[in-house]
Amino acid sequence: MAIDKTSLELEKTVPDAEDFLPLLGTDYVELYVGNAKQAAHYYQAAWGFQPVAYAGLETGLKDRVSYVLQQDKIRLVLTSPLQSGGDINRHIDAHGDGVKVVALWVDDAAKSHEETVKRGAKSYMEPEKFTDEHGEAVISGIHTYGETVHLFVERKNYKGAFLPGYKEWNPSYKPAPLGLKYIDHMVGNVGWNEMNKWCEFYAKVMGFAQLISFDDSDISTDYTALMSKVMSNGNGRIKFPINEPAEGRKKSQIEEYIDFYNGAGVQHIALATDNIIETVGELKARGVEFLYVPETYYDTVLDRVGEIDEDLEPLKELGILIDRDDEGYLLQLFTKPVLDRPTMFFEIIQRKGAQSFGKGNFKALFEAIEREQEMRGTL
Repeated sequence: MAIDKTSLELEKTVPDAEDFLPLLGTDYVELYVGNAKQAAHYYQAAWGFQPVAYAGLETGLKDRVSYVLQQDKIRLVLTSPLQSGGDINRHIDAHGDGVKVVALWVDDAAKSHEETVKRGAKSYMEPEKFTDEHGEAVISGIHTYGETVHLFVERKNYKGAFLPGYKEWNPSYKPAPLGLKYIDHMVGNVGWNEMNKWCEFYAKVMGFAQLISFDDSDISTDYTALMSKVMSNGNGRIKFPINEPAEGRKKSQIEEYIDFYNGAGVQHIALATDNIIETVGELKARGVEFLYVPETYYDTVLDRVGEIDEDLEPLKELGILIDRDDEGYLLQLFTKPVLDRPTMFFEIIQRKGAQSFGKGNFKALFEAIEREQEMRGTL
């Protein structure tokens, strides 16, 4: 289940990006969770992720356990502590389940660390070589917003299931995948007046460029507002929108996130599919809950976006939103939070040429989120 390198060539699609840090793609996303065994079952049963690798007591680890799951180019690592105390427990106590590591696939982990630290990044992990019978991998890391970290993973000389120290995990239970292809983008929520600081971090430290920005006139409802800027690396494989709260009459979804997560962190992961109707239909059948979109949204949507390939009826039935830019259109939908705390959720997205982020849907999406906030008593 290795990621196909040939499909991740380093074509430059974002001309303003400096690109001194060549990133081949997202290597994996690691969540610290209270119960990795049960979380792994959820992502298999509900989301169709396939078992890949495991590390824990049976592999010689005494302090933690990790399950690695994959669907096409999307790789999740679910990690839980095996003993009380320590950094993982502290992270879960502070934040609940959430993303700790956004790992980036690189050709040279030592050089990636050197270049980013030289430009002002705070080191999380000096370059370290890990070996087993399948070869070697080099990993280094830096801090980003909140307690989130980026690891740089160099695996060109490694042929094992995941990384040294993990063994292949091949259980009989393997629900079918759902057509999820790759991570389209990953959104970070940061505190008041911190968005520009972190956008500058990605520009200066990692050579990213700003693709687009949205202010409170773009992303607001009658009650709440937020600001957002989208940062991208040069080949467009890594896109990180950064959100911050804006003044509104009530508490915005960003403030709610920061209250419950106790700080900045990854708000949502957008997963791409080639057939959103099939993917969302199957996710719903397996119990994944999505935001409710009122039927009135569909009364005028085609006037706004024009002709599309899909029939409107199944999109309406599933609550899938539509938006268009100069290059095409996109279809998207947000899940409800997948955790008990109203923090992390997923977006399902299908791009039919569009390179934007669904600006025309912001009001409908955020009104849907506000309805959920109202039910939680956090608006």
